[in-house]
Amino acid sequence: MNIDKETEKRIGELQILEQQLQKFLMEKQTMQVELNEIENALGELDKTNDEAYKILGGIMIKSNKEELIKEMKEKKKILEIRINSIEKQEVLLSNKSEEMKKELRETLKEKKE
Repeated sequence: MNIDKETEKRIGELQILEQQLQKFLMEKQTMQVELNEIENALGELDKTNDEAYKILGGIMIKSNKEELIKEMKEKKKILEIRINSIEKQEVLLSNKSEEMKKELRETLKEKKE
């Protein structure tokens, strides 16, 4: 079956779209792992007395528990916003991808006939 230039171009665009979608999924997964770690750290901070430590550049430094909690909650909030944004982009890309696949299937079906 011969595929015209326009169809080849659309297939290329679809492949790029699918790669972007995969990139977003990997990024989202990384952020979700980080978010989970922050939630676990916050849980542990709640259990401790006033002594808390954080790691900076491979060195463990004693820190103020309240400041650490505040810092972690801010980080958590930022991650949640970023994950939400990625999810929105993911939905848009996924819908666009499905639409392109449908168009390409119809185009290829027409050319086959």
